[in-house]
Amino acid sequence: MIKKDLSVDFLGVHFENPFCLSSSPVGNCYEMCKNAYDAGWGGIVYKTLSPTHFKIDEVSPRFDELTKEDTPFVAFKNMEQLSEHPLDQDLADMRRLKEEYPNKVLIASIMGETPEDWTNLAKLVTEAGADMIELNFSCPQMTSHTMGSDVGTNPELCKSNCEAVKRGTSLPVLAKMTPNITTMVPVVKACLEGGADGFSSINTVKSITDVDLKKKVGLPNIDGKSSVSGLSGKAVKPIALRFLQQLRSASGLEQLPISGIGGIETWEDAAEFILLGATTLQVTTAIMQYGYRIIDDLTNGLMHYMEEQHVDHLQDLVGLANKNIVPTNQLDRNYKVYPKIDWDKCIGCGRCFVSCQDGAHQALTWDDDKRLPVFDKSKCVGCQLCALVCPVGAIKLGVVEMKPGREGNPDEIDVGSQRLHRYHPVQANQEN
Repeated sequence: MIKKDLSVDFLGVHFENPFCLSSSPVGNCYEMCKNAYDAGWGGIVYKTLSPTHFKIDEVSPRFDELTKEDTPFVAFKNMEQLSEHPLDQDLADMRRLKEEYPNKVLIASIMGETPEDWTNLAKLVTEAGADMIELNFSCPQMTSHTMGSDVGTNPELCKSNCEAVKRGTSLPVLAKMTPNITTMVPVVKACLEGGADGFSSINTVKSITDVDLKKKVGLPNIDGKSSVSGLSGKAVKPIALRFLQQLRSASGLEQLPISGIGGIETWEDAAEFILLGATTLQVTTAIMQYGYRIIDDLTNGLMHYMEEQHVDHLQDLVGLANKNIVPTNQLDRNYKVYPKIDWDKCIGCGRCFVSCQDGAHQALTWDDDKRLPVFDKSKCVGCQLCALVCPVGAIKLGVVEMKPGREGNPDEIDVGSQRLHRYHPVQANQEN
């Protein structure tokens, strides 16, 4: 069995592996957190604690699942708010967890309404033994401008809340960012000025997942009504990765400590977040589907990837992909990659023809007699839509050619991708 060092140091705290429960229903009490630690999770962000004067009264039902054709859980909608337990009970559970698992990381998530709330909550969770504190500036279920995702769009309010927390603790502080914003950079810089040490990104995306076409109400249906609330799961991963890259590429933020969140279900997802700059990773939706046991898949897969990459320490992979994400005006536009059809695999379904005719550049026509597509190289722009829609992987990257009047060596152009499993690295100038 392959063994690699998955431990990371994040804001001065040592994690045996980067995988944590995010602040959510999956880490809602002592028993749940104990089970997660026993399963092998490196850390837990305990479900968000709020002041005693803020009363939690949840709706039922409060979850919805976005399904696309036969794919379940494309995304998950969660209308749940904060911890519904008495504050004293949650604090007691946190103390017990740290006593029993001193080497596991426990992160307290808090949300206040006033500066005094933030300071007091910070003091309480510090006394309870938390290793660090996460500030929930981003819960999409809250309607107050002083609590929830609206806070995360207000740099000055985020700064003052960070300052208030720092008055109550000496622990490392994470600010949890909302994706319901164009850019996080001004908010992040304000949080840093206020004393934040690192960031969690992203929280859930405001959404309406489904509308009941008969009853004309969004889902979940709560006595004929519904609400906008947070979307998570694999559908939000591209959004999360974009914000992660944006932060780690902003001037002065290149080494920003980030805990990555958003659609992490597999070790490949985890590796993508790490390569774009996340040091630790938080998971919810995948756990809600498959349970804490997925930690074995996540850690084993990541260790096998490290073996392939000849890397012994996970920390050495953090942020390596960011240098390869550039503005669109810096991309190489001097060449074109044509598709190559594997006729032994082609089933003559016509998907590529339809997509090219109606969605691309009409470089594929149809032979009615042979019931096969016909490739017209003169019209092809190399977009590769045909390869993406082929259901059997019969279309791959083929010949690479420089555009007329452009200089360059096609043999030196990297066009392969191991992530798109239908694509395989090819020798340039293969015959179509």
